[in-house]
Amino acid sequence: MYIDILPVIAQAAEAGNHIGGGIMLGGAGLGAAIGVGLVGAKAAEAVGRNPGASGKVLTIAILGMAFAEAIAIYALLVIFIKGY
Repeated sequence: MYIDILPVIAQAAEAGNHIGGGIMLGGAGLGAAIGVGLVGAKAAEAVGRNPGASGKVLTIAILGMAFAEAIAIYALLVIFIKGY
């Protein structure tokens, strides 16, 4: 079902339409949001299990969230460079 739309997206990207860039940025944003949500949930769970390690967990969680958000920033840069 989802594979059927891939040729349409590729054709729109080649034609210079803005739909290809929008879909790419939307997918990257969705992936980053899911990643940040999972990192936050697991960090809260880890602090709940071991409150004494909250400082280390917070540091690792912030790094994980930054790496997840970097994916969306990379997608935004690709859209600007390619000129979608």
